[in-house]
Amino acid sequence: MKGKYEVNRYIGVVVDEDQSGQYVIKKDDKGEFKLHDWRTGKHTKGKFKGVGQLFLTENNMLVAVVDYEPVKFKDRHEFTPLQRFTSEVLSDEQLNEAKKRLD
Repeated sequence: MKGKYEVNRYIGVVVDEDQSGQYVIKKDDKGEFKLHDWRTGKHTKGKFKGVGQLFLTENNMLVAVVDYEPVKFKDRHEFTPLQRFTSEVLSDEQLNEAKKRLD
């Protein structure tokens, strides 16, 4: 099929920078956070290198990959595409906290 490309679903957590410039999980007023799904799109820039890597959404939110899995091309519209991968990564401590939400 013309235009077909590899699609992955990325389970991620929104992150922010703290005052010292470190990336931390963005939490609500109660100290809670949720994991969300995104996918690679036809126009996604950059390359996925591994869990913990940060990417930008189409709404310019910074998100850290907590887990990922391949998605059938025909099922790609179930997930929102991401804009681009960055070279930044989330600390192991923050990543392990986010992984505890996977079930």
